[in-house]
Formats: sequence, structure tokens, C-alpha cells
Amino acid sequence: MPALFTSSATSVGREGRSVSSDGYLDLKLAQPKEAGGSGDGTNPEQLFAMGYSACFAGALQAVARNTGVKLGDTSVTADVTLNKDDETGFGISVVLHVELPEELQNEQGRELVEAAHQVCPYSKATRGNIPVELIVE
Repeated sequence: MPALFTSSATSVGREGRSVSSDGYLDLKLAQPKEAGGSGDGTNPEQLFAMGYSACFAGALQAVARNTGVKLGDTSVTADVTLNKDDETGFGISVVLHVELPEELQNEQGRELVEAAHQVCPYSKATRGNIPVELIVE
């Protein structure tokens, strides 16, 4: 598979900074208050949620375009949860909330979302590794 591009970022851990190679992203990282941290910064789960929601929305737009469906106003919200796992320590789970226009809140809309889940690179990367739930709204 030929590479289209590579994105890079450097981080020092859950506390500190994370910086993209181009400098556009330069984020203070901190543990959330719920995990005993200060909550005074971004956490890796938020970054994953941003990437997954953006990627999934793009996949949904591509599927709609390729099938001739006018998508209209849509949005994707990714809820990424850090879970405690007795076997391996920690794991994540994801719930994707896909908000579709009223005229697509039916079987056709659900089929578009399922098709996007098949082509989205984040969905492909997580398939079989973490639980991902799709909710069409």
C-alpha cells in the first residue's frame, strides 16, 4: 500500500507536552481530575477522540459522495473511555455518536454509517482490538 503522508508528534508522557512535527499542535498534557490529575491540560483519550471523530466524519462524507447521497449537516462525536482491566492494566472503548439529518435517520442512514465504519482508517485500526459502538442519532 503506497503511503500518502506521515504525521508525527512527540510526547513525554501523560503529564507534559505533546507537539506535532509541524508545530501547529503544541498541547499541555495532564491527567483528568477523574483520574487523580489536575485536569489542567489535554489527555491522550481526548486526542484519540478528536482524531477518530474527524476521520469517521470524513469516511462518512466519502461514502455518501460515492453512493450519490446528499449528506447535509452531520457530525460525529467520539466518546473515548479509559477502562481498568485486571488482565492487562488499562484499555479503551469508544462510542461513536453519528448525528445525521432527519431525512437520513432511517435504514439508509444506518447503512451509510456502517459503510463508513468499514472504510474509516481508525475503525480498521481498532477493529477486533477495542469495543466500538455506533449510535445513529
